[in-house]
Amino acid sequence: MVLSDPESQLAKTVPDAWDYKGRPAARSTTGGWTSAAMILGVEACERLATLGIAVNMVTYLTGTMHLGNANAANDVTNFMGTSFMLCLLGGFVADTFLGRYLTIAIFTAVQALGVTILSISTAIPSLQPPKCTQTGGFSCVPATDLQLAVLYLALYLTALGTGGLKSSVSGFGSDQFDESNKEEKAQMTAFFNWFFFFISIGSLAAVTVLVYIQDNLGRRWGYGIVACCIVLGFVIFMSGTRRYRFKKLVGSPLTQIASVFIAAWRRRHLELPSDPSLLFNVDDVQNAEDPRKLKQKLPHSKQFRFLDKAAIKNNEKPGEISKASKWCLATLTDVEEVKMVITMLPIWATTIMFWTIYAQMTTFSVSQATTMDRHIGKSFLIPAASLTVFFVGSILLTVPIYDRIIVPIAKRFLKQPQGLSPLQRIGVGLVLSTFAMVAAALIEIKRLHMAQAHGLVDDPSKVVPLSVFWLVPQFFFVGSGEAFTYIGQLDFFLRECPKGMKTMSTGLFLSTLSLGFFFSSLLVTIVHKVTGNQDPWLADNLNKGKLYNFYWLLTVLSVINMGLYLLGAKWYVYREHRVAEEGIELEEEQVNK
Repeated sequence: MVLSDPESQLAKTVPDAWDYKGRPAARSTTGGWTSAAMILGVEACERLATLGIAVNMVTYLTGTMHLGNANAANDVTNFMGTSFMLCLLGGFVADTFLGRYLTIAIFTAVQALGVTILSISTAIPSLQPPKCTQTGGFSCVPATDLQLAVLYLALYLTALGTGGLKSSVSGFGSDQFDESNKEEKAQMTAFFNWFFFFISIGSLAAVTVLVYIQDNLGRRWGYGIVACCIVLGFVIFMSGTRRYRFKKLVGSPLTQIASVFIAAWRRRHLELPSDPSLLFNVDDVQNAEDPRKLKQKLPHSKQFRFLDKAAIKNNEKPGEISKASKWCLATLTDVEEVKMVITMLPIWATTIMFWTIYAQMTTFSVSQATTMDRHIGKSFLIPAASLTVFFVGSILLTVPIYDRIIVPIAKRFLKQPQGLSPLQRIGVGLVLSTFAMVAAALIEIKRLHMAQAHGLVDDPSKVVPLSVFWLVPQFFFVGSGEAFTYIGQLDFFLRECPKGMKTMSTGLFLSTLSLGFFFSSLLVTIVHKVTGNQDPWLADNLNKGKLYNFYWLLTVLSVINMGLYLLGAKWYVYREHRVAEEGIELEEEQVNK
């Protein structure tokens, strides 16, 4: 059968995508693996830059800029927290104004600028304080305000670039595949696997090669190489412009959430009808171009009924209803989508604690490593920050163990064909992170005993004769916990977020990382202020501090958080179960009527 011209044209183009000139995207010359590969390169460079800076920055701040351990740890966690929090801003800009392509291009350039300034600041001696002296005791001159200002400018430009870039890379990569095409849909699944692989490659290169270069050849070389990689990634990304597929802007889900709350507030004095079918819904939208008309209708739920007022019809005529602003009148489906997001918030809140514990692995754990014996044999010295390689190693070990051992057990005993549910996986990760803090506290006690036994308490420049590999358990537990928590969170937010809010699901997930780092900064500030300078937990000289007490505090908070998480998980009903139950209730009500 010969296709007619319209059918032939439809088969040759992608239905919902356009090329760089605004024409329907040709299936044969746009998108696919060639385009996706150019996007993956940018993500690998982003991961190399962010992690390469974060894991080794605390040693630079304490050793070169002469900041205290508490201040250095806060600077690192604030940098990481800001990077992930700005993903929400980047996603909003991409969805509402610029689109993913321009967002990636602009913010990659911003990130390259930030890393370049960072490289320059480490190369110019006047932008660093003088080295510590032994004259009249061990004394160090802290960095000046100008020196810190240049450093912070570089770090937060990098954070801004990371946030904008990270928010759009995975989405723009998936845009290169057509979900309506069976072959390309399979390729999209493979793309996400490669996306995670490239993240791991960037992480591995950051904590091994890049950290080694920073410690042995100099920071300027390490950061200079990163800047060059980002510029190269930017050039490769821009060279693929003619091959990319572009999607139309759909608006930010944050706007929908705000509009529902504002519409509910404006109609707060109206009386809710007893029959939910009388509320304004997608069926009442007459404009074919209105994106609300394309949404899948959702059944009405009884939770958070005050939001239903956003969909009350207030004697408007049919034509007026259809033209009503979403800030004055929302569809019931819009309201139900917002309700779904609200029910996810307890889980969202209780996963923040995991990333607070994770933050310690890039701050105080690295500080511990600098005081310990890091030799392999007699000649090779492990960079302190390179211990984070055990994150990658434990993830690579945990994933096959989960697939080959845990999934079959879950299928047999829990009758769950997909293995552990997302909430169960998150719970396992939270438990492992608690074990990590117990191990960290016990090992820190052992390290302090060794320092006291060898008379090293007053001399932080001397190495404590204890192998750095004693720190491996805390890295291993957090890394294994990340394998469960990260994938569990991602699965949870992608599965449970409404279809119309998929772009926000990644933002919700990444915001838990951000808030975890910020909460770590808050805890460090409070503890440092409360314990003071007389008997500090977080001393500049770790041998005189009580870091183990800080780890015990995190252990207690983690146990409390675990209890709250279990309550939230027990209360939460998965979307597919909730929709099925509400559908059954609706049918029963109709029968009774």
